[in-house]
Amino acid sequence: MGSWIAIFAALGAAGTWLARAYALRRNMVDEPGERRSHAVATPRGGGIAIVAALLVAAIALGLRFPSYAPKALVFGLGLSLVAAIGWVDDHRPLSPWLRLGVHALAAALLAFALWHGGSPNWLVLAAFVLALGLTNVWNFMDGINGLAASQTVLVALAVAWMGGGEVWRWLALALLAASLGFLPFNFPRARIFMGDVGSGAIGFAVAGLIVLGADAARPWRGMTLALLLIPLAAFMVDSSLTLLRRVRRGERWWTPHTQHAYQVWARRIGHARVTFAYAVFTGLAVASLSLVTEVRFGFMLCMGAGWYISGAFFWWLIQRTETGSGGADS
Repeated sequence: MGSWIAIFAALGAAGTWLARAYALRRNMVDEPGERRSHAVATPRGGGIAIVAALLVAAIALGLRFPSYAPKALVFGLGLSLVAAIGWVDDHRPLSPWLRLGVHALAAALLAFALWHGGSPNWLVLAAFVLALGLTNVWNFMDGINGLAASQTVLVALAVAWMGGGEVWRWLALALLAASLGFLPFNFPRARIFMGDVGSGAIGFAVAGLIVLGADAARPWRGMTLALLLIPLAAFMVDSSLTLLRRVRRGERWWTPHTQHAYQVWARRIGHARVTFAYAVFTGLAVASLSLVTEVRFGFMLCMGAGWYISGAFFWWLIQRTETGSGGADS
C-alpha cells in the first residue's frame, strides 16, 4: 500500500509541475476579478495531473483484475470525457450547456455499466444523478486554495476504507495519493489551480468510486452508499443551498460568482483557515463512519441527516455574517 501511494503521489506532483510549466507557456492564467476569490494571477489546469494518474491506475488495475476491467474501462472513459471538455474549456471558454451535455453523457455511461452488470435500478439511477451532480459540485467548490483537493483526499479515504471491491479501494487510494501530490502546488499558496480539467473530472471520479464501491459491497449496497454520502455533506450543502438561493433570486445561476459560503468566509478569515475548517468538518464525518457500521440502518440515516443539517446551519450562519457586514447579500 505504501509503495502504491508513493508512486501516485509522485505522479501527481510531477504532473502538476509539468502542467504549471505548460500553463505558463500557453498563458493559461486566471486573472483576479470580482467573480473570483484570488488576488494574484495564477495558472490553471493542474488537475490534469490527478486525472492522468487516475487513468494510469485504472488501466493497471483493469489489467491486474480482468473481471473488473469492463467497469474500469467505462470509468476511465467517463473520466476522460469530463476531463477533455474541461481541458478545452481551460484553453477557451465553452458554452456551459455543451459542458453539461458531456457531463451527462459520462454519467450515462457510468449508469449503463452498472445496469449492464446487473445492479439494481435504484443504484443505476443514483449513479447517473451522483455523477452528474458531483462533476459540477466539485467545479463549483474549487474556488479557494486547497479546498477541492483536500476534500478529495478525505472522501477518497472514506471510499478506500468503507467501499467494497478491491479494485475500487485501490483506485480510491490512487486518487488520494495523486491529490496529495497536487496539494503542495495549491496550498497554502496557490502556484496553480486545478482548472475545469481537474475539478469536474475529480467530481466524476468521486461519484464513480462511491457508486462502484457501494455496488461491490453487496448485499449492503444501500448501507454503503448512505455511509459514503456522509463525507460529502460540506460540499453538497454549500453548493446546493447557494444554487437554490441564486435560482430563487432569479440570477444567472450558471455564471461564475463568489456567493458560496466558503468564498464568503474566505473574504473574512482567509483561504487557509477556511480550507482547514472544511477539512476538520469532513474529517470528523469520515471518523464518525466507524461508529455506525454495526448499528441499525435507521440510526445511520439519522446520523447522516445530522451532518447535513449541521452543514446547513453553518452555511446559514456564514451567509448571515456576510449580510450583517454589508456584503454581497445586503
